[in-house]
Amino acid sequence: MLSMPDDCILQVTDLKKHFPIEAGFFRRKKIGAVRAVDGVSFSVETGRTLGLVGESGCGKTTTARAILRALDPTSGSVLFRTREGIVDMVKLKGPALKGARADMQMVFQDPYSSLNPRLPIMDIIAEPLKAHGYPKKEREERVKELLSLVGLRPEYARRYPHSFSGGQRQRIGVARALALRPALIVADEPVSALDVSVQAQVLNLLLDLQDRLGLSFVFIGHDLSVVRYLCDTVAVMYLGKIVELAAVDALYEEPRHPYTSTLLSAVPDADPHAPWRRDIVKGEVTGDEREIVGCSFEPRCPYAQEICRNQTPELSSGTVQDSTHLAACHFAGALDLEGVS
Repeated sequence: MLSMPDDCILQVTDLKKHFPIEAGFFRRKKIGAVRAVDGVSFSVETGRTLGLVGESGCGKTTTARAILRALDPTSGSVLFRTREGIVDMVKLKGPALKGARADMQMVFQDPYSSLNPRLPIMDIIAEPLKAHGYPKKEREERVKELLSLVGLRPEYARRYPHSFSGGQRQRIGVARALALRPALIVADEPVSALDVSVQAQVLNLLLDLQDRLGLSFVFIGHDLSVVRYLCDTVAVMYLGKIVELAAVDALYEEPRHPYTSTLLSAVPDADPHAPWRRDIVKGEVTGDEREIVGCSFEPRCPYAQEICRNQTPELSSGTVQDSTHLAACHFAGALDLEGVS
């Protein structure tokens, strides 16, 4: 029987997604694998938001798609609390997987390409309802309710996506994700393609919906200011692994991994007279097609020592004072790393 803590809605354990590299005339010979996600573990508390951050290519979106089973994971477990009980998303198939997906939906990054331009908004938002067998009249009533919920007028339901701005399109994407009354929303950089003023409106909408509907979020983002505003816990990813995991304020103010400190140095300071700090990481991201021995950040880390090259650090607290602040660094807590206030 599957079990996880009562306050958790999602528990990911040692999740891996490797893409094979094939060679030969018919691509039958496997010569390696791209380790896009390589042993990720975290949990999401009910009604809370976990942020996944890191540079492009670190595995954030692949992790999200593997959780949703849009991609089949190579290994690991994804325990999820559905209306029917706890299930392992990795092992579900057929009708059982379809039923679990009603409780876990996704908001995509690009509001322009994620909506079918040939369908009116009514059909776009009602598509999940149609797939799960809801009658037409009930679908139409639910779409009008959802449009009002996300701040759009119900009479817009007959319009096509080209009639809306980017912010309005993203609200439509949020409405579609809410159609089946899910408990968990995976938001893949939902505001990165929007103007700054519109970003604030969509973020406030997500917070309002979380408060009203009791939603839980996995939020993927590049903008660390946005992540701090929206998230309760933050996981920092590098080359398919989580290198730091902590409550949002603890991670921003007292980072324990050099990579986290480097990311935070790029956050603009609101004070125009504050001294400018920018940590430039030397070197390039190593290829993820090989199994890395030692710390994955070692080739670019200014604090690297011999142990970093030969021994892979575990994601642990490194101190008894705060067991919830985890970092995959041999010197976690010992380095004098600068955060943001």
